[in-house]
Amino acid sequence: MAGAAETGDRPHIPVLLRPLLKAVEPVSGIWADGTFGAGGYTRGLLAEGADVVVGIDRDPLVFEMAAGWAREYGDRLRLEQGTFSDLDRLAGEPLDGVVLDLGVSSMQLDLAERGFSFMKDGPLDMRMSQTGPSAADIVNEATEAELADILFQYGEERASRRIARAIVAARAEQPFETTLQLAGVIETCLPRSKPGQSHPATRSFQAIRIAVNDEFGQLIAGLEAAERALKPGGKLAVVTFHSMEDRVVKRFLQARSSVGGGGSRHAPQGQDEVPAFRLTPKKAIGPDEQELEENPRSRSSRLRVATRTEAPAEATDRQKLGLPGLALKGTR
Repeated sequence: MAGAAETGDRPHIPVLLRPLLKAVEPVSGIWADGTFGAGGYTRGLLAEGADVVVGIDRDPLVFEMAAGWAREYGDRLRLEQGTFSDLDRLAGEPLDGVVLDLGVSSMQLDLAERGFSFMKDGPLDMRMSQTGPSAADIVNEATEAELADILFQYGEERASRRIARAIVAARAEQPFETTLQLAGVIETCLPRSKPGQSHPATRSFQAIRIAVNDEFGQLIAGLEAAERALKPGGKLAVVTFHSMEDRVVKRFLQARSSVGGGGSRHAPQGQDEVPAFRLTPKKAIGPDEQELEENPRSRSSRLRVATRTEAPAEATDRQKLGLPGLALKGTR
């Protein structure tokens, strides 16, 4: 999710922007918006007093769409194409703050040709960077067992095996090329959704998108990059949109903000026990009624904020972060 710019005929509202700006105030110095999207968080940070914002995104289209308004900020806005897992190198200097808005952006969902949405027909793509293997490649080439693992681990889809079996049977007749073609097969495997329930294809499309873009690998690497880049006193603000993302962010911040345990409280504190972050606040922030009314897509969003200490950055023990099984296989 992201952005307060106009895309097509609809405004894209940055989720939890008001509580985010309040939680990190006063805003000053150099910030990185690691998920630039339509620029909503970047504009908010610049309006609140950031001297410079480095806008980072893996999707080249976002910079084309920002060209009409980005120049009004002059040297205060610097745009860099790349992944937020590389934000410390892309920023090139110590940062006063980092904002990460996880998941697919509203802008990407609303463009049928990007292939993220099961509500609009388009090519089965889902690549945020527009490079590498697409969703069609995974759906048409992965084994039935691999597909079932992706759907279960990344989408928490209980009917994963049934859906994977149906996908393999359908692609034997005709390879998958479009979003509605895939959504139609998934719908045949699940009960019709009742009013107020999510679409039957929601979990499966989420899972395939996560696999295409290595979102969990990027998330951990991005949090580590933020830890490396932030100055002492710098703020890290992360907005998540589903429980798996939030669980990983929560456990990362808990692990990097605790002083450890198991030893004698009278023993000298070791260098590796010094916390790298302070949780500010300690609990996640969710949408209020005004936010939900303005932006229904915010209903599952959570904001977590932490302040960097003077402790040196360290590698994360990824085994303890609650990563899905597939993501864990690809780490270390």
